[in-house]
Amino acid sequence: MKYYTFGNNLPNGSGDRWSGVRFWLTTLLVFWTFSAIGLGWLVNSFFILIGLITIVPVIAFFGLQWWVKRSIVTAECPVCSSSFTASKLSQFQCPSCGEPLQEHQNKFVRMTPPGTIDIDVQVVD
Repeated sequence: MKYYTFGNNLPNGSGDRWSGVRFWLTTLLVFWTFSAIGLGWLVNSFFILIGLITIVPVIAFFGLQWWVKRSIVTAECPVCSSSFTASKLSQFQCPSCGEPLQEHQNKFVRMTPPGTIDIDVQVVD
């Protein structure tokens, strides 16, 4: 049983250089026939779908870059001075020293309650 396809119809499967051109000419002829008999909406839908498939990833790529630049901040820990990245408007801990921090005006600040006094303890012998 022999199956006919658009591409390689030669018995050895090698095909010729015009098989791809024949496929696209046949496809173009089918779309032209559909538009001539009143099925232009089908052809237009196909072209709109192709347009959306090419445009949406580009818009998504630039939109994601804009969102990341707007919602991520890189700064130094006020306690240990190690630099790291965190999300804006969130509370987190420094990965180096474990100090609880939050973001304020593109800088990291400590989350200490008002009136807290930091002291360093030194043992004297």
